[in-house]
Amino acid sequence: MNVDTISDFLAEQRDQAPEELQPLVLEFETLWERKLWHQLTNLLLEFFNNPGSAPQRLQFYKVFILKFADKINQLKLVDLALKAATQCRDNQERLSFLEAVVKKVDDEDSQDAYVFATIAVARVKLDLSDLDGARKDLDTAERILDNFDSVESVVHAAFYDTNANYFQAKSDSGAYYKNALLYLACIDVKSLSVEEQRQRAYNLAIAALVSSSIYNFGELLLHPILDALTIDDRHKWLHQLLFAFNRGDLAAYDLLASHISSDPLLAQHTRQLREKIYLAALTEAVFRRPPHDRAMSFSTIANETKVHPDEIEHLIMKALSLDLLRGTIDQVDEVAHINWVQPKVLDMKQIENMRQRLQEWDSSVDKLGNWIEGVGQDVWA
Repeated sequence: MNVDTISDFLAEQRDQAPEELQPLVLEFETLWERKLWHQLTNLLLEFFNNPGSAPQRLQFYKVFILKFADKINQLKLVDLALKAATQCRDNQERLSFLEAVVKKVDDEDSQDAYVFATIAVARVKLDLSDLDGARKDLDTAERILDNFDSVESVVHAAFYDTNANYFQAKSDSGAYYKNALLYLACIDVKSLSVEEQRQRAYNLAIAALVSSSIYNFGELLLHPILDALTIDDRHKWLHQLLFAFNRGDLAAYDLLASHISSDPLLAQHTRQLREKIYLAALTEAVFRRPPHDRAMSFSTIANETKVHPDEIEHLIMKALSLDLLRGTIDQVDEVAHINWVQPKVLDMKQIENMRQRLQEWDSSVDKLGNWIEGVGQDVWA
């Protein structure tokens, strides 16, 4: 395409652009003629980031940007391509468009861009329900990412987000939970809309509750994304339910249990949720006791957890197998000797209990000191 043709194309696009974007299109021609590729790329990104440019993005990419694509930062080229791809008619057209982008940036010196584009292809395949194809692309991207010393956070964010979507489609709540949190670690949560924050917080909370591998919600409880559940009354119960599980609060769980049926996934895991809250109540009962007083009879545990006495041994064994507790069981005397409990995030009530324990410990140390001083006066003298 010669200079005159580019000039004609830009003039045509300038006339079609919203008034506030027309100065940018005018500047494109100047930068293109002067071969200022870096400045032109940044200006194009500014143009593409404006919602008003949406109808023109595909044309700009195919007619204008591809003419100097090899001369600009390849990661930014993929970014422009992804924004243009939003204007494809359907997912099939989008898939073909993005597969061409992958081939375009498949070069030894632009592997970060190649990974970024490959992840985008995987995302479209997920939308097309091609889970096997998406997994293959994600595995390819992961192998390359693992060999990078460093890479732009936008690439890692795209990988973890798409990987989370894959595991959500596969109903693997544990893997979804892990990848969704890693995605949030790569971005500024405030960059998400309020509704997207709420949806992500909701999905994370459900995944944490129904997963058979997650019994400690500490990382989620400390994450600001969880505040999105408290914005309106619709989902406050889920926020409260997570904290009830964290402190093993059976009474709070029973009060909130009526909401469980409102979510199909939670409703399917009612029995598992009940077992989880029993385990949480057990670990909380152990945690509240001082280290020297953690030999608990089965009857004491039954009172603390509200579990039927015949099921106490199974409950303790489950906690030991999940590494929530460490210790031994005396089956003859029906006593559990616990010497370790898995650390977890504490709420204010639990912190207050710990404060009281520290005060009791401080008092016992004072008493011991006074006793030693009283008994061994001559020695101390």
